[in-house]
Amino acid sequence: MFQSKRRSWRMLLIALVAVLALSVMAGCGKKEASSGGKDTSKVIATYEGGEITENEFDREQRIVLALQPQMEQFMQMEDFRQYLIKQEIAYEYLETKADDKTKEAGKKKAEEQFDQMKKSNGEDNFKQMLDAQKITEADFKNYMVRIYTVMEGERQKITEDDVKKEFEATKQDYTTASVRHILINFTDPDGKERTSEDTLKLAKEVKSKLDKGEDFAALAKQYSEDPGSKDNGGLYENVEVSNWVEAFKQAALTQPLNQIGEPVETEYGYHIIRVEARTEKKYEDLTQEQKDMIQTTLASNKLDEFMSGDLEKKIIKKIELPKVETSTGENGTNAGTNAGNGTNAGTDAGKNAGTEGSGNAGTSGNGATNDAGTNGGNTSK
Repeated sequence: MFQSKRRSWRMLLIALVAVLALSVMAGCGKKEASSGGKDTSKVIATYEGGEITENEFDREQRIVLALQPQMEQFMQMEDFRQYLIKQEIAYEYLETKADDKTKEAGKKKAEEQFDQMKKSNGEDNFKQMLDAQKITEADFKNYMVRIYTVMEGERQKITEDDVKKEFEATKQDYTTASVRHILINFTDPDGKERTSEDTLKLAKEVKSKLDKGEDFAALAKQYSEDPGSKDNGGLYENVEVSNWVEAFKQAALTQPLNQIGEPVETEYGYHIIRVEARTEKKYEDLTQEQKDMIQTTLASNKLDEFMSGDLEKKIIKKIELPKVETSTGENGTNAGTNAGNGTNAGTDAGKNAGTEGSGNAGTSGNGATNDAGTNGGNTSK
């Protein structure tokens, strides 16, 4: 529902990791170009046991754009590109270290996920998603095999005790709450900005009506500027509080049940909130999917630690990225007209990956936005 707008390119990459455990296509040593024949493009990165060519890095960018077209805005940023190629090296390097059992498990999961994505999007839409970035199915399948092989290897390092410890440290986030709210935006329905003072004044006027006993659902329909809940009486039912921005989350966690709280300010505006139910969870209450998600999150964290540690200090030998093309039509970095299909692919991957990133990477259908998703209303202004 109320996702933070302050999202850096690095956070978006981490979100994509949650969707598909962002990986690479570059293989060890010299490889064949996706169009067939020997890849004779310039080597732009070398690392212990392998190298990456300009064509391979270009293909990596196009695969990222097929999954997350909104990342096109970052493709000309030097720090983003540096992070992306280091991530490419990390996955390539770790894939070569996987044992046969891990590779077999990774390949199986990748094939299942590929078939599910293709089915979810429809074969024609899926083909258009790949064609828009000049990516073959073979490219994409290989990409996903590497994703799941590496993630399977990292997940195997996470014990149940690790999962329990992480849950205890973050157990508040698993509390579910049913909340009614009325949002008064910092921007009115006509797009005109309101001052913080005017927004708060209107919120207090609405709260006064509630305090006098007027119907919450009716007032939500009349005043709320959250399209995700206004027609439902302002209700978000049985939602994990981690889906909400911090101030709203804290209100859901601490506000006395069935009382109208003082207006709560978030980056979107002021919320008048009534918490109607709240349920805390114990470890044994978690579903297997939730436990798997914690395991995957910890595995992703280990990958991030590897990238900032041994990868940079010991494994990478040299990186010389090519200069950025100013024309978005060059080198396949234009997202084209297929942004919708790419976003859907990323969303479906998050929903259908099961143990590999579901939940926090999708787009919620009930208006409650997960960490990497967006809803149709208030996620960006």
